[in-house]
Amino acid sequence: MYKKILVAVDDSELGEQVFQTALDLAQHYQARMMLIHVLSPTSESYPDPIFSTPLASGVYVGLHEEVMRAYAEQWENFEQKGLDMLRNLTQIATEKGVSTEFTQALGDAGRAICDLAKDWESDLIVLGRRGLKGLSEFFLGSVSNYVLHNAPCSVLTVQRHRD
Repeated sequence: MYKKILVAVDDSELGEQVFQTALDLAQHYQARMMLIHVLSPTSESYPDPIFSTPLASGVYVGLHEEVMRAYAEQWENFEQKGLDMLRNLTQIATEKGVSTEFTQALGDAGRAICDLAKDWESDLIVLGRRGLKGLSEFFLGSVSNYVLHNAPCSVLTVQRHRD
């Protein structure tokens, strides 16, 4: 039934649940998987935006350069952490016999997931749902809601386990 499963992952506990659910489906259907991690400002480990605020021209130029270097280093670490996670998950899936690729995107997570699903011709998208409601969902947005309404294929949302 499913031949190409797109899996939206992050480094959270929910991301692990999403990956395991998708891996089980891929094994069952002998499907290929594409893992995607989106570097998004809504991520908890996104580099501190205070570093991106330029200082007044000519004032504390040395400090400004130091701040920009620190921001660049934070960004590089953020990016590398995502790639390391994707490589690790790809290795796990490959060892379980599932053909797996990965990509990392930048920007709006919902849009990036839907664009890749279309380009890769996915049969299914698997992603997590944090369970935001009301004002939290309004202000933070809902990636799962966006994907459910804009995906070019079926979508499976994995609800965060509540203790």
